[in-house]
Order: sequence, then C-alpha cells, then structure tokens
Amino acid sequence: MEARREHFLSGVDRQAGSRSSRVVLWPKGRWGLMLGAAVAAGAAVVVLTLDFGSPGAPHNVPPASAASVELLERAALAAATTPQTKVRDGQYSYVKTVGHTSVLSETKAGEMELLRQDEAMEQWTSVDGSERTLQRKDGNDNLLPGTPGRGNLNSPTYDFLAALPADPDALLKRIRDDAEKNHGAGSDSTTGPDQEAFVTIGDLLRNGVTPPGTTAALYRAAALIPGVDVVPDAVDAAGRNGVAVARTHDGERTEWIFDKSTARLLGERTVLVENNAWGAAGTVLTSVAVITYGIVDEAGQTP
Repeated sequence: MEARREHFLSGVDRQAGSRSSRVVLWPKGRWGLMLGAAVAAGAAVVVLTLDFGSPGAPHNVPPASAASVELLERAALAAATTPQTKVRDGQYSYVKTVGHTSVLSETKAGEMELLRQDEAMEQWTSVDGSERTLQRKDGNDNLLPGTPGRGNLNSPTYDFLAALPADPDALLKRIRDDAEKNHGAGSDSTTGPDQEAFVTIGDLLRNGVTPPGTTAALYRAAALIPGVDVVPDAVDAAGRNGVAVARTHDGERTEWIFDKSTARLLGERTVLVENNAWGAAGTVLTSVAVITYGIVDEAGQTP
C-alpha cells in the first residue's frame, strides 16, 4: 500500500510541477457530486479509488443468507403494496437527504488525515428527462449540466426506472451486464460485477421516488447476489436505528438500513470491517439518510 501511495504521489508531483497540490483520496462508492464541487471551487484535486484487496472478484462467495433474503422480501412486499403515485410528463421527482462522506487528504507536512464532508442536499429530477436537474446544497441552487434524457442506471429518471424489467432475474441480468463492461473479467477493476451490482441497486433505491413495482423487483434482485447478509443493528445519518442488508468487499461493508418495523429503507452507509489507511475497523466512511421524497409539479417545490 505504501509503495502504491508513493508511486501515486510522485506522479502527482511530476504533473503539478512547482504548483502546490492537495491530494485527496476518495473511498470507493459513487460520490461524484463532491468531486464536482471541489473542481468548481478551483481546488487542485486528484482522485484515486483505493482497493485494499487482491485483483479479481472473490471466489467461493456463499449465496445471500436466509436472513437477508427474508428481510429483502419484507421490503419488496412493503414496496409492492405502496399506492402508485400518478406521474405525468413535466413533473419532478424530489428527494432530500442528509449525510457525509470521508476524504483522505495529504497535508503540507506530508501526513494523511481523514476529513468528513457534509453531503446534505435536496434534488429535483425531471421525471421524463426533459429538463435539467436542480440541486440545492448549503442553501445554494445549481442546475446540473445537461438534461437527464431518458436516463440510465447511473443517472436514472422516473420514466427510466418504470421501464426496468419487473422480473428480478431479468433485472439483475440487466444490471450485471452493465457492471461487466467496466468491472468484469479483463478489466482493471477489483470491484467485480457482483459488488458493482449491489452498489448500483443501492443507488437506484436511494434515488427517492421509484415506482413500487420497480422497487420490489430491485429488492428481489439483490437477494440473488452472492455474499449478501444482515447486520442486526445499524444507525443511519439521521440517527435512526434499523437493521441492514449488507455486502462486504475489500474490507468495506456497504449497508442498506431499513426500519425494523416497516422494512422501509432509511439510508445507506459504508463501514470499515478491517484496519486500513482510512482508519480502524468500525469507522463509518460514508453515510446518507433519505429524509423526504415525492413527486412535485415544479423544481424547487417540496411534497
């Protein structure tokens, strides 16, 4: 790990020349909005995803545990019985989240320090992808570049989510096929398609407003991924206790936290399960809680 770090930092020095650079190492996961904010602020930021395991996907991973399958089925049934929201073109899906992520930053003295960055935000996404997405952070409104269009797995619209396969096997195949392109055999990724599929499903579920049938299918698709298990007690970024469906990869455990009574998704977090450059086992690297969501007529409105 130290040799990799030194090689990386020497490369940064060559690129930066005489300029003073601040190197920020980001944990694995999809927190690209923070990178955008850093670039907008004019920071000299170099992004590196750290992988602490050996290359290639893990072998002999057991199927999802019985407890996780049961919890995911409870969540699927709860979603399937949720009344269908009437949605029309021109409306927006709204979601409000609170949370944080961590960055590992090198100081001028050459030491590494773990910093926590707030990620509370509100976001309005055009349901049909015809308008730009409005994001509100720290009281400031920003229109994200471009329009969503039809949407995709990394940037979904309500219409895109509604068109996904309702069959869990077909849905997981769609997601895994996409993951294979960048994380499958022959790629430089150590994430692997199973972990990437789990992360992708978590991102889609945290999107805010997802059609009930799609939500149920996503939960059932997750139950088909090897290595999924349950964490009996977890706390989301809003301080709410719940039970989590989780998957561990390269020393990090990704947790989807559910209300123990209703099986409603509360949020998601990433926790270290072994000591590494990011900190000691038990350190929460990222955490996000879904506070409010719904369909509204205009960007800037709340349900």
